[in-house]
Amino acid sequence: MIFHFKNKFPQLNPFWDKYLEYQKRLELPAKTILLEEGKVSQNYIFIEKGCVRAFFYNKGDDKTVQFFFEDEGLASLESFVNNTPSAFTVETIEPSIVYLLPKQYVTQLMDELSREPDFAQLTLRLSAARQSHYINELVSFIRDTPEERYQKLLNERPHIVQRVPQHYIASYLGISKVHLSRIKSKLAKGKLHF
Repeated sequence: MIFHFKNKFPQLNPFWDKYLEYQKRLELPAKTILLEEGKVSQNYIFIEKGCVRAFFYNKGDDKTVQFFFEDEGLASLESFVNNTPSAFTVETIEPSIVYLLPKQYVTQLMDELSREPDFAQLTLRLSAARQSHYINELVSFIRDTPEERYQKLLNERPHIVQRVPQHYIASYLGISKVHLSRIKSKLAKGKLHF
């Protein structure tokens, strides 16, 4: 929610640079847990390289809710802000380079940024964009068939299909690996409408 916007708002670079020394740089293999479901989120995570997913367990199966890539950041926001157990596990999918910024420094940074002109408006715009993304995801999950959701993923975010293992994509779409294989087979045969 913070550092991944630095390229969009270069006027804030002095703030990003000031907090570099408080970040912990980690080079991690795939399948490294950065935050465990049920633990309190203590760090903001910025991804320099690699891919990360957020998921939760339901009756023994993991359900992927989102993917994050280079120059994106994340935290289990409710856990991070309210000191409550995280509803999600955060895990690397690929070998990754991430930076962790402890909560105390995130709080200091936000306090400093809040004194900048137009920061409140900027924060509202960014929050609205994230909210819109999540609402669209929810509506799609309710309204669209798995085939339509996969087609939308191919059209709007092909990098996910190219980089993420198929079993995670199936989990993200709320279907089995077998069902995803059937969908892909239909598409390969040119059956674009289901």
